[in-house]
Amino acid sequence: MTAKSLIALTGATGFIGRALLAALPQRGYRVRVLMRRPSDVPLETGSAVVGDLTRPQNMAAALADVDAVIHSAGIAHAMSGIPEDDYRALNTDATISLARAAQRAGAKRFVFLSSIRAQSGPTAEGVLTEEMEPAPTDDYGRSKLAAERALADLDLDWAALRPVLVYGPGVKGNLASLAQLARTPYPLPFGALDGRRSLLSVDNLVDAVDAILSSPTPLRRPFIVADATPVTVPDMIAAMRAGLGRRPALVPVPASIIRAGLNAAGRSEAYQRLAGSLVADAAALRRLGWTPKLDTATGLAALMRDDSADRQRN
Repeated sequence: MTAKSLIALTGATGFIGRALLAALPQRGYRVRVLMRRPSDVPLETGSAVVGDLTRPQNMAAALADVDAVIHSAGIAHAMSGIPEDDYRALNTDATISLARAAQRAGAKRFVFLSSIRAQSGPTAEGVLTEEMEPAPTDDYGRSKLAAERALADLDLDWAALRPVLVYGPGVKGNLASLAQLARTPYPLPFGALDGRRSLLSVDNLVDAVDAILSSPTPLRRPFIVADATPVTVPDMIAAMRAGLGRRPALVPVPASIIRAGLNAAGRSEAYQRLAGSLVADAAALRRLGWTPKLDTATGLAALMRDDSADRQRN
């Protein structure tokens, strides 16, 4: 696929979709945004098609002459209180409807933004690879895995990217909460936490999508996407505070005390996010020629610097 290829993109107003919409034209791709409502179309895009992803009969014009589809729309894991049927309808059924429409339109490749949660729960023993049997633990992860498996039944070249937790400008959820803690002037009691986690810069994710689009050979498989080196929560806070020009100010409170305090506050799930490990290996994607250019510590420091500059301007 050449840099002049026409790419159809869903989810262009989301965190990852915005990054793709900004970066792909800079790399020479032509982008056609698929949106459900005209008011949702970003002003910077020159081509937008209104379409309902759950009704593939309306997608013929939207996908005409498209070389590849990048599907980043769906229900995010951070959303709470979502029924299982909604996850299946929007993360599974809509994905397959769009993929079938792309197949009928003659698209050469379908790139699905899945999730590491299609492969495991929020923590994992050992290092995750795609060769392991997937074991999602919630409706979100199961809906993503079901979409991947349905893609495998189609006569269409596809790739499912399984990113770990993605960070970058505009990030929300757990990373935004940790960044908010890092901005406080107070010492934080997380110095003794040693659980390691793989994170992913959104810029590295964009590079991964480009590598998938550029691959000259059929793919038809999932790919883990992660920065090169996993980090601990103390590493994350130290990097964030370094971006603010400050010392880490981490106190090594025993993990058992942190756990007891969070349990007493009814926040036992927060301890799992802070102390648990989830390390993933992106070796399969590296074999395609992808290399994560940004290391996690540098990326988190830059995120905080940029956010601080934005706050001062506003």
